[in-house]
Amino acid sequence: MTTGPDVSARPKDYRLLVPREWFRIDLVQDRWRKQLKTFVDLQAEGKNCPAEVKQEAWAGLRNTAESAVANGALEFFLRPELHDGSIMPVSLVVSLIPRPGAPTPGDLLALFEEREHRSGRGAEVSIVALPAGEAVRIRSRTTLDLYVHMPGTAGYLALGFVVPVTGVTGPMERLCTSIAESLRWIM
Repeated sequence: MTTGPDVSARPKDYRLLVPREWFRIDLVQDRWRKQLKTFVDLQAEGKNCPAEVKQEAWAGLRNTAESAVANGALEFFLRPELHDGSIMPVSLVVSLIPRPGAPTPGDLLALFEEREHRSGRGAEVSIVALPAGEAVRIRSRTTLDLYVHMPGTAGYLALGFVVPVTGVTGPMERLCTSIAESLRWIM
């Protein structure tokens, strides 16, 4: 008789499949600023981008990365997307929210529903079943956040997608969902 993985054990790591053309920045390493600059330079290359557009893109992405690092982010993925001469990439931030004895997905759902109700943003909040486990899903026009409950009551792994140009609908929603569904725990 075969048994599945021990869901009471904490995972050692995770695996997430992200399309090859997405640019990965390792936020755990100190070299992330250089990696971010490389991304901006590659996007502007051969596109007649003014220096101020490059600087604005760099500053915005740097601020996002710095905030993400301060909040436990591990990885930052960027998918090139140009709009009206601006560099506005689709992004995914993967963050670890370690919380021994973390709230259940149902409790987290109630917390986020209350927060969304107070904010008036109109985001949809729900629980979804992913192969890696239950997740709280928060979807607005341009964002999709998934808080995946980790085995062993270790906390949550957060996947935060931002799709500034086309929004989180249609093909982009399916792509973001497919990435989230690829999450696997390494036990």
